[in-house]
Amino acid sequence: MWNETVLRMVGVGILETLYMVFVSSFIAYLIGLPLGVILVVTDKTGIAPKPIINKIIGTIVNLMRSIPFIILLVLVMPLTRFVVGTVVGSSAVIVPLILASAPYIARLVESSLQEVDNGVIEAAQSMGANTFQIITKVLLPEAKPSLIIGSAIAITTIIGYSAMSGFVGGGGLGDIAIRYGYYRKESDLALVTVILMVLIVQGIQEIGARWMKHTDKRLH
Repeated sequence: MWNETVLRMVGVGILETLYMVFVSSFIAYLIGLPLGVILVVTDKTGIAPKPIINKIIGTIVNLMRSIPFIILLVLVMPLTRFVVGTVVGSSAVIVPLILASAPYIARLVESSLQEVDNGVIEAAQSMGANTFQIITKVLLPEAKPSLIIGSAIAITTIIGYSAMSGFVGGGGLGDIAIRYGYYRKESDLALVTVILMVLIVQGIQEIGARWMKHTDKRLH
C-alpha cells in the first residue's frame, strides 16, 4: 500500500492543509483583528464607547460563531462558487474557513485586549493620546503575548475545521483520512494522516509558546 503514489498523495495532502490553514488564517486575521479591536474600543467601558456599533458587531460575530462549520460549508457554497469558481478543492475551502474563523478570532482578540491594565490606558489618555494612538501604542503592544497565544489557538482550530472540509472534497489531510479511513476502511492510512495533523498542531502550539515567551516582558 505504501507505494510512491500513496506517499506523494500524503505529501500533497500536507501541503494542501498548510495552504488552506495559513491563507485562511491570514485573511481571517485581517478581518478578525480589527473587529476585536472595535469590540473593545466601543464597549461601554472602552476608550470610545459606541453601544449601538458594539451591539451590531457583537451580534453578527455571535451569529457567525453559532453556526457549526460543517453546516457553514454547505450554506456558503453559492458564495464559494462565485468567489473561487468551484466548491471542491483546497482553494474553495478557504472561503468558509475565513467566514468561520474570523468571528472566532475577533473574540480571541477582544479577550486579549481586555486583559490590558486600565492604568496603562489611563496614563496614555492623561498624556493626550488619541484613540488610534492608544490602540497602536498601548493596547496592541501590551496585549502582544496574549495575542500570540490566541493566534496559535486560532490556527489549530482552523486545522480542525480544514479536516472537516474533507467531507465535501476539500482536499488536504482531512480529505485523505475521510476518503481512505472512513469510506475505504484503510485505517492505517487514516491513522497516519491523524498523526501528521497532530504533529502540525503541536508544532504550531510550540512555535506560539516560544514566540510568546520571547515577547512577554514579564518573563525577562
